[in-house]
Amino acid sequence: MNYYNEIKNELVNNEIYKKVKDYSKNKNDLKTYYNVGKLLSEAGKKYGESIIKKYSKKLTYELGKGYTFTALSRMRQFYKLYKNIATVSQILTWSHYVELLPIEDINEINYYIKIAENQNLSVRELRLKIKNNEYERLSDKTKLKLINKEKTDIGDLIKNPILIKNKYNKIDISEKMLHEMILEDIPGFLKELDDDFSFIDSEYKIKIGDRYNYIDMLLFNIEFNSYVVVELKITELKKEYIGQIKMYMNYIDKNKRKLNQGKTIGIIFCKKNNEYVMEYCSDERIISRMYELI
Repeated sequence: MNYYNEIKNELVNNEIYKKVKDYSKNKNDLKTYYNVGKLLSEAGKKYGESIIKKYSKKLTYELGKGYTFTALSRMRQFYKLYKNIATVSQILTWSHYVELLPIEDINEINYYIKIAENQNLSVRELRLKIKNNEYERLSDKTKLKLINKEKTDIGDLIKNPILIKNKYNKIDISEKMLHEMILEDIPGFLKELDDDFSFIDSEYKIKIGDRYNYIDMLLFNIEFNSYVVVELKITELKKEYIGQIKMYMNYIDKNKRKLNQGKTIGIIFCKKNNEYVMEYCSDERIISRMYELI
């Protein structure tokens, strides 16, 4: 087999296809680069690794830019990653896969593919999630659930820590400052939690007895059909925070929750977790996460 001619024909036909059938060019891109990757893998086994560099120079001379050694190496890596074109997502573009190929853990790659599909992420948005180590900030328990394709709970996909943009550029901040930074980037904050959270109100006013109290944030989780009470703390998690948020959760359950809705969830975001406090918290609806200013 003349591997070079086969590779060249694949690439030339793809360029022609993209000009004529623009509506499905992404699918053909993936198929073409997969096939080229397979041919490069076979050629490398027969002629040695240096053949890719040789093909790159020749393709660049005959076809123009876009076929560097790095580009061809990515195509080969793409083939080695999947081995079966049928398992490749047709929703993601080749540019998405270029962002994913440097990742060594296939489970991490699968995580980013799934959220890219579900959240319709652009290449830039996917790149940012990878840069922010989103997968690494999931618990080991959650990662195992994702690997085994088990159902996740409401708190599983909430990263730890969550990242908050620090507009004040200060290490020590007040709760008010933390609150303001979150409110200025609500979409980013909700994505740090999960794609199913929506924002209802800030400093949500409730009346307990003859006194008004203010819940830092009231959210709603669409998948679990539940209200979510959020409290922000700039210290280490303390046991009194558990009592406070539980009171707010009970209030929402009694006065706002409808019969067809799940019980209210509580999330405490704090500067530092305290595993001993959470160990003796008997209410599984209460979740504790740290925040990190970036």
